Amino acid sequence: MATPTPMLDRFTLYSIFMRLDKDTSGQMNATELQAALSNGTWRPFNPETVRLMIGMFDHDNNGTINFEEFVELWRYITGWLNCFKSFDADNSGTIDKKELKTAFTSFGFRLSDQFFELLIKKFDRASNNSITFDDYIQACVMVQTLTAAFREHDRDQSGIITITYEDFLMMVVKTMFHPA
Repeated sequence: MATPTPMLDRFTLYSIFMRLDKDTSGQMNATELQAALSNGTWRPFNPETVRLMIGMFDHDNNGTINFEEFVELWRYITGWLNCFKSFDADNSGTIDKKELKTAFTSFGFRLSDQFFELLIKKFDRASNNSITFDDYIQACVMVQTLTAAFREHDRDQSGIITITYEDFLMMVVKTMFHPA
């Protein structure tokens, strides 16, 4: 298991925030936040993952994050990084299908190999049958968000729901813009 990444103190986080807030607005936009994040491959975070995270932590809905929101986001990313490292059994810096299945099984999901193959295919931007840290966050958040939306309709917790096509579309589209 990889060594956990320690949480930075507020002073250090503030220093990072101020250095990346290029327009000195006190708010960090997606471009500025993307510059702060690395997926471990020396490539910037996936822009879609950055937008997803801004959506999760932008409490005042202005499309940017302030310092307090940045602190919450940094804690969230640190938690995901520690999780990612704990499932990256071969220390490759990516998660393959077997490692992804182990992670999701530990989260309580019982899903088929076919599902994990699809998930890897969907989030494998480098075409190497594995996913990077930022794509791992996005995949996990997507599954968690869709699961929460499903459970709203699964009142008896049977794992089966009956909804209209429009309700299904509403459920999916809402999760695309408002993660849990």
